[in-house]
Amino acid sequence: MGFKGRDVLSILDFNREDLETLFKVADDIKANPFKYSEELKGAVLATAFFEPSTRTRLSFQTAILRLGGSYIDLGEIERSSIAKGENIADTVKMLDSYVDIIVIRHRIEGTAKFAAEIAESPVINAGDGRKHHPTQAMIDLYSIHTFKGGIDGLNVAVMGDLKYGRAATSLILGLTLFKPKALYLISPPELRIRPEVMEYLKQAKVNFIETSKLEDCISELDVLYVTRIQKERFPDPAEYEKVRGSYRITLETLKEAKDDLIILHPLPKVGEIDLKVDKTKHAKYFEQAALGVPVRMALLKLITRG
Repeated sequence: MGFKGRDVLSILDFNREDLETLFKVADDIKANPFKYSEELKGAVLATAFFEPSTRTRLSFQTAILRLGGSYIDLGEIERSSIAKGENIADTVKMLDSYVDIIVIRHRIEGTAKFAAEIAESPVINAGDGRKHHPTQAMIDLYSIHTFKGGIDGLNVAVMGDLKYGRAATSLILGLTLFKPKALYLISPPELRIRPEVMEYLKQAKVNFIETSKLEDCISELDVLYVTRIQKERFPDPAEYEKVRGSYRITLETLKEAKDDLIILHPLPKVGEIDLKVDKTKHAKYFEQAALGVPVRMALLKLITRG
């Protein structure tokens, strides 16, 4: 159905052909940035973040600026009319009357979908609740595609909080659109993938293996995607304390790894990767973060101009 005018709510709203189109445009943007410097001249994007963000918010703002457009930012909630009691529906209607694209992040799952039902402008989900972060999954898949030359046939591991982490869940779902050789799901027993995600993997006939130990598969991996244990997602602080600090990647951890293993991370990282690993050839997470700009430029271009 193409991209133009579409909302971006879940990675599963898209198929493999869609993502390959996105990748091609992102590749062209990287190769020919000036070609796109006025692509969205006159377009205005709104960033409405009801949760903290650095990379997602700033990369969307950078993306629209590099395309020749501009942005408005809702700013801190305490300085908006939400602090006066304005409801989310009225805020979205107001933004919709000002801009051409709305990017929204919220702690409550379904908020982006609700916003899309209200707004006439395309709505991009920049993360809601514990399940969806579609543009992060696009960046993660594009990073694998870029660093490994493709996604099919790879052994990919996703490690950390697979129950509450929306970046991890979105990537896991996104991988079902490709053909990885095996998907290793590494987490403490308390943070295994939710039943509905497991069921989706089974329906998609993905070869997945659940384990709590990285050493069980480190020598097999082509891609290791590490996530932090996110304290802010846990409904019960005691549950977080049980699993805090479950994993830490060190130089010792990587002794059995393939020479061309790549390590990805949606960032921020807060101790789960030793700083010494940053200097190894395996560490690709800062380059991965940088790829967020061309990917989001490509997405904005496609949903606005086609």
